[in-house]
Amino acid sequence: MEINDNYIYDGMNAFEREVKRWFDFFAALFCLIIFSPLFLICYLAIKRDNDGPVIYRQVRIGRFGRPFFIYKFRSMKTDAEEGGPQLWNSDEDPRLTKTGKFLRNHHLDELPQFWNVLKGDMSFVGPRPERKYYIRQIMEHDPRYEFLYQVRPGITSMATIYNGYTDTMEKMLKRLQMDLDYLQRRSWWLDLKIIFLTFTNISFGKKF
Repeated sequence: MEINDNYIYDGMNAFEREVKRWFDFFAALFCLIIFSPLFLICYLAIKRDNDGPVIYRQVRIGRFGRPFFIYKFRSMKTDAEEGGPQLWNSDEDPRLTKTGKFLRNHHLDELPQFWNVLKGDMSFVGPRPERKYYIRQIMEHDPRYEFLYQVRPGITSMATIYNGYTDTMEKMLKRLQMDLDYLQRRSWWLDLKIIFLTFTNISFGKKF
């Protein structure tokens, strides 16, 4: 592994990164169009369940360490984080609404992130974007998190599939190691493999 104080070697060259970005753009545009009826169904289900905004946005840290708004269908009560950021196992989280729990279990709350991909904030495949609050805690244990700023964060990743929801620091550090491994090994083929595995797992109802 090539490493210095500022970066870990990126498995993709400049041309491959450019092609990846164009793939993300057109694939996100296609998904926004093809899944538009599902967007409407999710919208109506959330509005029927309770009052409040349908789309939830939250500041995450992206490429080059720049903050951006990530978009999701709202799955929690509007006062969910009045006491500050909290980590819960999704099945046990009392802040979830009835519809929100269904959306989470079937990963439908993530659909609006196709817009993030279209805009260029995110990619289909890459390290999951985190909040600054948790990044500071992770970097106290392992400062290599900063290396992830080299790439756009993603909707899915190998760590998402195999490490699941990160509700403990131990899982966060394990996810970091898997994300760093992805960074130095990433390729078009690996991205397609991760997309296929994600689609397959969702289709068979796997929770992660």
